[in-house]
Amino acid sequence: MAAATPSPATPAAGAAQQALPDPAAIAKTYAEVAQRSSRLITEHMNRQLAKGVTPPTDELGVAQAFMDMTSKLLANPYVLAQAQMSLVWDYFSLWQNSMQRFMGLQPAPVAAPAKDDKRFKDEEWKDCFLFDFIKQSYLITARHIHDTVAGVEGLDEITRKKVNFFTRQYIDAFSPSNFALTNPEVFRETVRTNGQSLIKGFNNLLRDMEDGDGQLRIRMTDTSAFELGKNVATSPGKVVFQNDLLQLLQFTPSTEKVFKRPLLIVPPWINKYYVLDLREKNSLIKWAVDQGHTVFVISWVNPDAKLAGKGFDDYVQEGVIAAVDAITEQTGVKEINAAGYCLGGTLLGTSLAYMTAKKDKRIASATYFTTLLDFSAPGELGVFIDDAQVKSLEKKMLERGYLEGSEMAGTFNMLRSNDLIWSFVINNYLLGKDPFPFDLLYWNSDSTRMPAKMHSFYLRKMYMENALCEPGGVDIGDTPIDLAKVKTPSYFISTIEDHIAPWKTTYIGAKVVGGPVRFVLGGSGHIAGVVNPPVANKYGFWTADALPDTADEWFAEAKQHGGSWWNDWQEWLTAMDDTQVAARDPEKGKLPALEDAPGSYVKTRLDKTVR
Repeated sequence: MAAATPSPATPAAGAAQQALPDPAAIAKTYAEVAQRSSRLITEHMNRQLAKGVTPPTDELGVAQAFMDMTSKLLANPYVLAQAQMSLVWDYFSLWQNSMQRFMGLQPAPVAAPAKDDKRFKDEEWKDCFLFDFIKQSYLITARHIHDTVAGVEGLDEITRKKVNFFTRQYIDAFSPSNFALTNPEVFRETVRTNGQSLIKGFNNLLRDMEDGDGQLRIRMTDTSAFELGKNVATSPGKVVFQNDLLQLLQFTPSTEKVFKRPLLIVPPWINKYYVLDLREKNSLIKWAVDQGHTVFVISWVNPDAKLAGKGFDDYVQEGVIAAVDAITEQTGVKEINAAGYCLGGTLLGTSLAYMTAKKDKRIASATYFTTLLDFSAPGELGVFIDDAQVKSLEKKMLERGYLEGSEMAGTFNMLRSNDLIWSFVINNYLLGKDPFPFDLLYWNSDSTRMPAKMHSFYLRKMYMENALCEPGGVDIGDTPIDLAKVKTPSYFISTIEDHIAPWKTTYIGAKVVGGPVRFVLGGSGHIAGVVNPPVANKYGFWTADALPDTADEWFAEAKQHGGSWWNDWQEWLTAMDDTQVAARDPEKGKLPALEDAPGSYVKTRLDKTVR
């Protein structure tokens, strides 16, 4: 008997059957989602009952800022009418453009995203008539909302910045890329998986809510893919000193000879040091060791309520000064080089001013990685710092003795919300994918707490009063300090796209210190512009011999170079003193080796200890 010839519909039907999800898997997923949801809701209700009813507050002053903006806007109806007519005209142009596309023509778009806008990289945003219309409608509306708000006259500077910042947050949040039905990639994945991607995404959302103890803590990377000392923070060395605030790491030399002057690196206390030691290929620490430097780095403690009374003075005296004491004892030298990253640079500058007042000359050169010494123009971070907000923050810190690192991380993420918030919402929750293992994002999520007393001092004295750059504006202990009296040679590396320490403000700080200064401007941003190894040959940097009055004047005279600023920094350091001595083994110094690098302090991750 001849075999039956399959009908044309048979393969398609078979393919459809294969594409259907496993009913048992669906049932298991739904049951897990229901169980997690029920538990989260119950725990949330119990927390709320324990706290009692709390009236809503406006700690950031957003409501008042927008009320002021609205009153100013309505006070000039002619300008508002112009803005509305302009919006209507752009909508009309879009309809006209869309009809031409519908008829087979290819008119130029009315609105197009910026080249670096990753939200609309999928080809269907351009090729599909419907998604292109949605995209252009959003871009037109977003532009008009922003322009109208930004153009309101009569607002004070603080209110204007708040309105502009939170308007941008609103605009970014309502991007069509953030919704399942209006994102072509999400739509395709939903259809392809018969909706299972959305169910898995909801499960990911519940997982992140559980991890945040009822607060959403978006997982940016697969944290299980990394282990400190194994595939991040791998440079070999020893902990040679520790106290309540820090562990001091000394790294094992890789050359027979080393420079006589050791190098101390002071990282920010709100992040962990290993951003400078992520992988061998991009580790500034390993690179410096390979160049012949004896590298020491401070690894700050992740403080709890016991350290609530530690102040900025303690971070100077028990931090930087204690590290300098330990290094000079360990190596027997009288002079060292020092470098500080971001807030670590602010602390280094403060410590140098204190040491100058005490006639302590052991730090022979200072390098500032993306560091603010003058806080007169702190960029968008200033939106979060005024008297009302700081008082609210101080009240929270007083209750528990510290500020949670995750709260600060959330603030920094809002500065680049499309990259650091919404892209992960799309990937994790709408596409239902697991985050990709990425060492930099693992470090970014590994935030630390800040003692209440120290953080309050920092916010008030630095950001609100800008007292550090004023002679006698800050006292360390009973000693008034003055940055202008610091004659130590300084190297400032800032980055052109920095949203945390704007380079034009770091330039003002470079003009404050009293000694010779080399100011260098790197490409990219706050992290990538610093962690920019020569082997990558990326971004480039600008230099100029003079240090004119303004940053714009400096940039007009600056020359651009290819590659990394690391080599320029090395030349600057060795030009001052290139004397070499035998390599220093951290196990053979005068201080006992307490444990292997990266040490135990860096492994404390919020309330847990990481592997």
